[in-house]
Amino acid sequence: MSDNPASKTFWKSLGPGLLFAGAAVGVSHLVQSTRAGADFGLALVVVILFANFFKYPGFQFGPRYAAATGTSLLEGYRKQGLWALVLFALLTLATMFTVQAAVTAMTGALFAAVLGLTDPILGQPPVVVFSALLTLLCALLLVIGHYKWLDKIMKVVVLVLTLTTLVATVMVLPKLPWDSFALLPGGDYLFAAATALGLCGLIGWMPSAYDISIWHSLWTLARRRETGHAPSVRSALVDFDVGYIGTTVLGVMFLCMGAGVMFHSGQKFAPQPAAFAAQVISLYTETLGAWMGPVVAISAFTVMFSTTLTVVDGFPRAIATLVARFKGPEQPGVPDAANRFVYWGAIAVLGLGALVVIEFFGKSLPQMADTATSLSLLTAAPLAWLNHRAMTGPEVPAEARPGPVMQAWSWLGIAVSVLLAGYYVWFKWLAG
Repeated sequence: MSDNPASKTFWKSLGPGLLFAGAAVGVSHLVQSTRAGADFGLALVVVILFANFFKYPGFQFGPRYAAATGTSLLEGYRKQGLWALVLFALLTLATMFTVQAAVTAMTGALFAAVLGLTDPILGQPPVVVFSALLTLLCALLLVIGHYKWLDKIMKVVVLVLTLTTLVATVMVLPKLPWDSFALLPGGDYLFAAATALGLCGLIGWMPSAYDISIWHSLWTLARRRETGHAPSVRSALVDFDVGYIGTTVLGVMFLCMGAGVMFHSGQKFAPQPAAFAAQVISLYTETLGAWMGPVVAISAFTVMFSTTLTVVDGFPRAIATLVARFKGPEQPGVPDAANRFVYWGAIAVLGLGALVVIEFFGKSLPQMADTATSLSLLTAAPLAWLNHRAMTGPEVPAEARPGPVMQAWSWLGIAVSVLLAGYYVWFKWLAG
């Protein structure tokens, strides 16, 4: 490693941004982006870029606040008043079971498809069983390794998923329908209920839900305790940008994969999680050759395993910290050790709740994914607003606060989130 101090600072700070990437690149990319490419070709590339653009400040404020204050975003919420913590609790409760269900169902289905396992009676993989086993595996990894293992595992997983996805994308480039590209979606996309709701689902988790900004602030602090290195705001933002730009590029890659393999083919993705997973792999082998099967399988599975592992950690970590913030202020550099019981309890409750959702409401993966992403779309504006208020609070040193351009960018993101929520509500419930 280089003796350059800036290089050493970067490597010590690197980690939370890759956890962000691992959490973000999941259902939003493998299901929503791939399906967008399959249905509309390259027409929605700009939509993906736009979604990542307007959400950037809201996500960036997570690691920025943690590096600037030495505390998590939830401490920033607490300083705004008890109402902010209550609002976050309600928004989390509204989304967490559906989010984890969508993530683990897809991961469980891919696990079964990759291994070629089927139910001997039903003839289909028991997705809920594999989902339960993967949740237990993730919990076990966190029990044994805590943040240290999470950090190391995710660095390997993100590298594998990036390389395999890159290989798969390069292979489909000659098959891309370039004539379908558009700078703006046409009226048929924007004003027809089915496609409008599909756009909302794509944007809702592109690159992910705003909940991850809170998790990112907590991972930044955990990395600080693990290494003993307090990152500067600048190094924390460089780490964030590595992960954020990577998720944006991967979103476009998965859309290209769907467009190159399925657009104009007349084929549609099956709704069942198990069938969807098997179809993703078989389509690539049929189109690009049998040797692509393992590449796509590894890419798809690592995408979803990374998301499952980070979600299993992220929601409970946020819930445990939330309980602690209801009790009192956060002390910089001091973990809420007494809340480990809450953390493990939240993992158990969240895991069981997600399995119930999968068992009774998980027959259609696209429908489950659309529900989860749409809920995240509806909660985006309040969370982005809370993040903005925290980042511009008096406890943040003046030199670390966002400047006029970033604040205007943040307000733009909040406004767009409000408009998109209204757009979704109109086509979902009000339009005739």
